[in-house]
Amino acid sequence: MKITFPDGNIKEYPDNSTGLDIAKSISEGLARNAVGVLVNGEGYDLNRPINADCNLRILTFDNEEGKQIYWHSSAHLMAEALQQLYPGIKFGIGPAIENGFYYDVDLPDDIKITPDDLVKIENKMLELTKTNSDYVREEVEWEDAIKHWRDEVKDEYKTELLEGFQGQQISFYKHGSFTDLCRGAHLPNTSLIKAVKLLSIAGAYWRGDSNRKMMTRIYGISFPKKKMLDDYIQMREEAEKRDHRKLGKELELFMLTPNVGGGLPTWLPNGTIIRRIIEDFIRKEHIKRGYKEVITPHLGNLNLYKTSGHYPYYADSQYPPIVIDDEEYLLKPMNCPHHHQIYLNSPHSYKDLPLRLFENGTVYRYEQSGELSGMIRVRGFTQDDAHIYCTVEQLKDEIKSVVEIIHYLFKTFGMADAIQTRLSFRDNEKDKYGGDITLWNKAQKEITEAAEELGLNFVIAEGEAAFYGPKIDFIIKDAIGRKWQLGTVQVDYVMPERFQLEYIGSDNSAHRPVIIHRAPLGSMERFMAILIEHYAGNFPFWLAPIQVSILPIGSNQHDYANAIYEKLDALGFRTYVDTRNEKINRKIAESEQKKIPFALIIGQKEMDNNTLSVREHTKGDIGTKTQAEIIDLFTDLIVNKK
Repeated sequence: MKITFPDGNIKEYPDNSTGLDIAKSISEGLARNAVGVLVNGEGYDLNRPINADCNLRILTFDNEEGKQIYWHSSAHLMAEALQQLYPGIKFGIGPAIENGFYYDVDLPDDIKITPDDLVKIENKMLELTKTNSDYVREEVEWEDAIKHWRDEVKDEYKTELLEGFQGQQISFYKHGSFTDLCRGAHLPNTSLIKAVKLLSIAGAYWRGDSNRKMMTRIYGISFPKKKMLDDYIQMREEAEKRDHRKLGKELELFMLTPNVGGGLPTWLPNGTIIRRIIEDFIRKEHIKRGYKEVITPHLGNLNLYKTSGHYPYYADSQYPPIVIDDEEYLLKPMNCPHHHQIYLNSPHSYKDLPLRLFENGTVYRYEQSGELSGMIRVRGFTQDDAHIYCTVEQLKDEIKSVVEIIHYLFKTFGMADAIQTRLSFRDNEKDKYGGDITLWNKAQKEITEAAEELGLNFVIAEGEAAFYGPKIDFIIKDAIGRKWQLGTVQVDYVMPERFQLEYIGSDNSAHRPVIIHRAPLGSMERFMAILIEHYAGNFPFWLAPIQVSILPIGSNQHDYANAIYEKLDALGFRTYVDTRNEKINRKIAESEQKKIPFALIIGQKEMDNNTLSVREHTKGDIGTKTQAEIIDLFTDLIVNKK
């Protein structure tokens, strides 16, 4: 059989060779580090025979797909430990997630797992790794599988999962004393799991349905080396210090209260200052690039979203319709149908295009209470949303322009050094998508060509497209290495058809425009959370809600301090004067706690010399400066967004 590797090389191997055989043929080191293979994009165990020509990629823990195999295998190992420690336990699902794994379990009524039990479960997992048990795949007929789980094991959860696969080939995975219903792939052996940490316990409804049973969800993570685990724990500890919920409260940036409603954040004055600075910055950049700002209502007629397809495609994540004067309205889940109405408000010629409409638009999505998370996941949020209506000939240039502004924004916020690019395409599940497949293929081809021409280092993710078109997603790393999916660019041939959008071409005939949907920052709420954690609350000077604290040592310096305040305030700097009868060390400490970028200390010497003693947050004393030098420094930090 012919095996094609990612670099395009093709080699022949005997039929039924395994991924491990192929890895060994390349190097023993690769074989030792391999955790699985991708065969035509499907995960295979290393010891699973391959019997046809294919594209093959060997995975290690360094690959995202390799981590998924490693962590999914660890979830099975945890399940075996739980089964041995808690007889009578039943198992729901145990997937790998972005960082680690979890398993949803149903415990007997007389058993409860608490955080104190996690170390005991970890120790049992490490004990089981020493048994060197192989992960063994067994393929069975559906009838035999349902008999096993329904009649023999009497596990209603696995039985229910199987009902969705009737008539399909089913696979079990066994290791040690544990058997699971699973598609795979898995590690060759439990001994490859070297370091384990169980992180937390939570409640989770079976299959995410609040009307179903509440199960116990146990989260964990594992690594092939203890140092990797130590580094991860250190990163988590740093993340806890940076937690936007904690810092948001300490710095008085926002609040979340049940009196307003779950997932509905209220921006406090300090947070509002930062938000308005970001919005003004983005607004100016867009206007500079030819965008026209619009404002649309917070709700719309239900028929608008039926036309767009957002209803019923996203019905589960929308609030119920509101009946007004015998008509049904929906809290706005998306801005785009409103922007399409703006396009339809007047006729268009090819000479008018591209038309770029921009809005900081607030939308509302229903999230289950268990899924809400600070400002990261909320029910009401504001998107830096825009829609570009262009001709097919203009499409690539418009995509390139959008990518340029996204990179510029991330660079400005100090996040440009670690951008990853993902092309999110459709898969073969036709019911998930709207529109003509030929237009989809055309859009995917054009996105790929644009990404190649821009020199983007991208991966393709099938099944991650929006229902109306493929997209380019940008994933950034924050200051402590965590990944966040932020900017997105989506090409849409579907909505122009649904809304009958037209322009008159140079041939005097009607044509359909192409739409680009794009939101560089995503949502203001989520971006604010990421920004707080990225900077650990130490906002750069241009963003800080209070930029300068003026700290007179004694009452004799109050007049001079107030004169400095008035001068800086008149120049637009956000300044605070602390004239309390407190010791200067206390004032400095409180300025540091508030993370104010600069403190200007004024004693008798500074007043006599018409100077200022300057402290920079986290750095300490940076010397004495004249008023002119201070103003030049602050102006440079604002103008260049340093």
